[in-house]
Amino acid sequence: MTDAVSQAETRLPGQQGERGWRWAAATRRGVLTSAATGLVLVGGNLMTKSAAAQGGTATRGPEPAAAIQLLIDRAAIVDVVDGIDLAVDAKDWELCRRYFTGEIYADFTSLTGGEPGRIPADALVDGWRTNLYADKLSHHMRTNHRITVDGDQAEVFSKGEALNILARGLGDNLWQVWGDYTHTLVRAPEGWRCSGMTFVVTYARGNETVRDFVPEQ
Repeated sequence: MTDAVSQAETRLPGQQGERGWRWAAATRRGVLTSAATGLVLVGGNLMTKSAAAQGGTATRGPEPAAAIQLLIDRAAIVDVVDGIDLAVDAKDWELCRRYFTGEIYADFTSLTGGEPGRIPADALVDGWRTNLYADKLSHHMRTNHRITVDGDQAEVFSKGEALNILARGLGDNLWQVWGDYTHTLVRAPEGWRCSGMTFVVTYARGNETVRDFVPEQ
Protein backbone atom coordinates (compact mmCIF):
# COMPACT_ATOMS: atom_id res chain seq x y z
CA MET A 1 0.00 0.00 0.00
CA THR A 2 1.32 3.45 -0.86
CA ASP A 3 1.72 6.25 1.67
CA ALA A 4 -1.35 7.94 0.24
CA VAL A 5 -4.10 5.69 1.49
CA SER A 6 -7.01 5.24 -0.88
CA GLN A 7 -10.24 6.87 0.20
CA ALA A 8 -12.16 3.78 -0.86
CA GLU A 9 -14.63 2.53 1.75
CA THR A 10 -15.70 -1.03 2.52
CA ARG A 11 -18.68 -1.96 4.67
CA LEU A 12 -19.92 -5.20 6.09
CA PRO A 13 -23.51 -6.22 5.27
CA GLY A 14 -25.93 -4.23 7.38
CA GLN A 15 -23.28 -1.73 8.48
CA GLN A 16 -23.71 1.87 7.33
CA GLY A 17 -22.34 5.29 8.13
CA GLU A 18 -20.47 5.51 11.43
CA ARG A 19 -21.03 1.79 12.03
CA GLY A 20 -19.17 0.89 8.84
CA TRP A 21 -15.44 0.45 8.33
CA ARG A 22 -13.53 3.55 7.25
CA TRP A 23 -10.07 3.98 5.81
CA ALA A 24 -7.67 6.37 7.52
CA ALA A 25 -3.94 6.96 7.40
CA ALA A 26 -1.71 6.29 10.42
CA THR A 27 2.03 5.80 10.72
CA ARG A 28 2.37 5.23 6.96
CA ARG A 29 0.06 2.18 7.09
CA GLY A 30 -3.56 1.52 6.18
CA VAL A 31 -5.75 1.36 9.24
CA LEU A 32 -9.31 0.09 8.87
CA THR A 33 -11.39 1.12 11.88
CA SER A 34 -14.96 0.74 13.06
CA ALA A 35 -16.51 3.29 15.40
CA ALA A 36 -19.05 0.72 16.52
CA THR A 37 -16.73 -2.08 17.62
CA GLY A 38 -13.48 -0.92 19.14
CA LEU A 39 -11.62 -3.15 16.66
CA VAL A 40 -9.13 -2.07 14.02
CA LEU A 41 -7.58 -3.85 11.04
CA VAL A 42 -3.89 -3.00 10.66
CA GLY A 43 -1.88 -4.56 7.87
CA GLY A 44 -4.44 -7.33 7.54
CA ASN A 45 -4.50 -8.14 11.28
CA LEU A 46 -7.60 -7.55 13.42
CA MET A 47 -6.75 -6.25 16.88
CA THR A 48 -7.95 -3.98 19.65
CA LYS A 49 -7.46 -0.21 19.44
CA SER A 50 -5.06 -0.33 22.40
CA ALA A 51 -2.90 -2.87 20.58
CA ALA A 52 -2.91 -0.74 17.45
CA ALA A 53 -1.85 2.28 19.51
CA GLN A 54 1.18 0.31 20.69
CA GLY A 55 2.31 -0.29 17.15
CA GLY A 56 0.00 -3.05 16.08
CA THR A 57 2.08 -5.91 17.44
CA ALA A 58 1.43 -6.01 21.20
CA THR A 59 -1.80 -8.00 21.35
CA ARG A 60 -3.71 -9.68 18.58
CA GLY A 61 -7.44 -9.14 18.52
CA PRO A 62 -10.08 -11.74 17.66
CA GLU A 63 -9.67 -13.93 14.62
CA PRO A 64 -11.62 -12.70 11.56
CA ALA A 65 -14.60 -15.03 12.03
CA ALA A 66 -14.93 -14.10 15.71
CA ALA A 67 -14.49 -10.41 14.92
CA ILE A 68 -17.22 -10.53 12.29
CA GLN A 69 -19.53 -12.31 14.73
CA LEU A 70 -18.79 -9.60 17.29
CA LEU A 71 -19.74 -6.95 14.74
CA ILE A 72 -23.00 -8.76 14.01
CA ASP A 73 -23.78 -9.14 17.71
CA ARG A 74 -23.03 -5.51 18.51
CA ALA A 75 -25.24 -4.26 15.67
CA ALA A 76 -28.08 -6.55 16.76
CA ILE A 77 -27.72 -5.42 20.39
CA VAL A 78 -27.91 -1.74 19.44
CA ASP A 79 -30.98 -2.55 17.34
CA VAL A 80 -32.66 -3.99 20.44
CA VAL A 81 -32.00 -1.11 22.85
CA ASP A 82 -32.81 1.52 20.21
CA GLY A 83 -35.76 -0.52 18.98
CA ILE A 84 -37.35 -0.43 22.43
CA ASP A 85 -37.34 3.38 22.29
CA LEU A 86 -38.71 3.47 18.75
CA ALA A 87 -41.49 1.01 19.58
CA VAL A 88 -42.47 2.97 22.70
CA ASP A 89 -42.64 6.26 20.80
CA ALA A 90 -44.68 4.59 18.05
CA LYS A 91 -46.91 2.98 20.72
CA ASP A 92 -46.30 -0.37 19.05
CA TRP A 93 -46.61 -2.39 22.24
CA GLU A 94 -46.57 -5.79 20.58
CA LEU A 95 -43.23 -4.99 18.93
CA CYS A 96 -41.92 -3.48 22.16
CA ARG A 97 -42.71 -6.66 24.10
CA ARG A 98 -40.81 -8.80 21.60
CA TYR A 99 -37.54 -7.08 22.51
CA PHE A 100 -37.67 -8.49 26.07
CA THR A 101 -37.25 -11.81 27.81
CA GLY A 102 -40.21 -13.15 29.78
CA GLU A 103 -39.01 -11.61 33.04
CA ILE A 104 -36.67 -8.66 33.44
CA TYR A 105 -34.78 -6.76 36.11
CA ALA A 106 -36.08 -3.18 36.30
CA ASP A 107 -34.56 -0.29 38.25
CA PHE A 108 -36.14 3.12 37.68
CA THR A 109 -35.89 4.10 41.33
CA SER A 110 -33.92 7.30 40.69
CA LEU A 111 -36.89 8.52 38.66
CA THR A 112 -39.97 7.06 40.32
CA GLY A 113 -38.83 5.80 43.72
CA GLY A 114 -39.82 2.36 44.95
CA GLU A 115 -37.56 -0.68 44.82
CA PRO A 116 -35.72 -2.36 41.95
CA GLY A 117 -36.59 -5.95 41.23
CA ARG A 118 -37.58 -8.61 38.74
CA ILE A 119 -40.95 -8.23 37.05
CA PRO A 120 -42.72 -9.85 34.11
CA ALA A 121 -41.92 -8.00 30.90
CA ASP A 122 -45.67 -8.00 30.18
CA ALA A 123 -46.18 -5.88 33.31
CA LEU A 124 -43.49 -3.39 32.26
CA VAL A 125 -44.88 -2.95 28.77
CA ASP A 126 -48.47 -2.78 30.04
CA GLY A 127 -47.39 -0.03 32.43
CA TRP A 128 -45.87 1.94 29.58
CA ARG A 129 -49.01 1.36 27.51
CA THR A 130 -51.19 2.73 30.32
CA ASN A 131 -49.05 5.81 30.97
CA LEU A 132 -48.27 6.65 27.33
CA TYR A 133 -51.83 6.67 26.02
CA ALA A 134 -52.78 8.13 22.65
CA ASP A 135 -52.89 11.78 23.76
CA LYS A 136 -49.49 11.69 25.45
CA LEU A 137 -46.56 11.93 23.06
CA SER A 138 -43.11 10.63 23.89
CA HIS A 139 -39.72 11.03 22.25
CA HIS A 140 -36.61 9.07 23.20
CA MET A 141 -33.04 9.59 21.99
CA ARG A 142 -30.03 7.46 22.86
CA THR A 143 -26.31 7.82 22.18
CA ASN A 144 -22.80 6.85 23.36
CA HIS A 145 -23.47 3.12 23.34
CA ARG A 146 -20.76 1.19 25.18
CA ILE A 147 -21.25 -2.52 24.58
CA THR A 148 -19.70 -5.50 26.34
CA VAL A 149 -20.36 -8.95 24.91
CA ASP A 150 -19.52 -12.04 26.96
CA GLY A 151 -20.65 -15.16 25.14
CA ASP A 152 -24.44 -15.24 25.26
CA GLN A 153 -24.73 -12.24 27.59
CA ALA A 154 -24.22 -8.54 26.93
CA GLU A 155 -24.42 -5.18 28.65
CA VAL A 156 -24.98 -1.77 27.08
CA PHE A 157 -24.29 1.55 28.76
CA SER A 158 -25.79 4.57 27.00
CA LYS A 159 -26.86 8.13 27.61
CA GLY A 160 -30.45 9.04 26.89
CA GLU A 161 -32.98 11.83 26.74
CA ALA A 162 -36.73 11.43 26.94
CA LEU A 163 -39.62 13.83 26.83
CA ASN A 164 -43.38 13.62 27.32
CA ILE A 165 -45.82 16.08 25.78
CA LEU A 166 -49.41 16.38 26.92
CA ALA A 167 -51.84 19.16 26.01
CA ARG A 168 -54.47 18.77 28.72
CA GLY A 169 -54.67 22.17 30.38
CA LEU A 170 -52.47 20.94 33.23
CA GLY A 171 -49.97 23.77 33.02
CA ASP A 172 -46.78 23.43 31.02
CA ASN A 173 -47.28 20.62 28.52
CA LEU A 174 -43.67 19.35 28.55
CA TRP A 175 -41.56 17.13 30.80
CA GLN A 176 -37.96 16.14 30.00
CA VAL A 177 -35.34 13.91 31.57
CA TRP A 178 -31.69 13.05 30.86
CA GLY A 179 -29.77 10.16 32.32
CA ASP A 180 -27.67 7.01 32.02
CA TYR A 181 -29.09 3.66 30.96
CA THR A 182 -27.73 0.18 31.49
CA HIS A 183 -29.37 -2.62 29.54
CA THR A 184 -28.53 -6.27 30.00
CA LEU A 185 -29.26 -8.73 27.20
CA VAL A 186 -29.16 -12.47 26.62
CA ARG A 187 -28.88 -14.39 23.39
CA ALA A 188 -32.11 -16.30 22.78
CA PRO A 189 -32.94 -18.69 19.91
CA GLU A 190 -34.77 -15.83 18.18
CA GLY A 191 -31.92 -13.35 18.74
CA TRP A 192 -30.76 -10.92 21.43
CA ARG A 193 -33.38 -9.97 24.01
CA CYS A 194 -33.31 -7.40 26.82
CA SER A 195 -33.26 -8.98 30.28
CA GLY A 196 -32.81 -5.85 32.39
CA MET A 197 -32.99 -2.05 32.41
CA THR A 198 -31.55 0.45 34.86
CA PHE A 199 -31.99 4.21 34.53
CA VAL A 200 -30.13 6.78 36.62
CA VAL A 201 -31.39 10.34 36.32
CA THR A 202 -28.87 13.08 35.57
CA TYR A 203 -31.36 15.93 35.37
CA ALA A 204 -35.11 16.41 34.88
CA ARG A 205 -37.17 19.50 34.24
CA GLY A 206 -40.69 20.49 33.31
CA ASN A 207 -44.13 19.55 34.54
CA GLU A 208 -44.09 16.19 36.36
CA THR A 209 -47.87 16.06 36.04
CA VAL A 210 -47.35 15.52 32.32
CA ARG A 211 -45.22 12.47 33.13
CA ASP A 212 -47.62 11.00 35.68
CA PHE A 213 -51.13 11.98 34.58
CA VAL A 214 -53.39 9.13 33.45
CA PRO A 215 -57.05 9.95 32.72
CA GLU A 216 -59.75 8.03 34.54
CA GLN A 217 -61.27 5.26 32.49
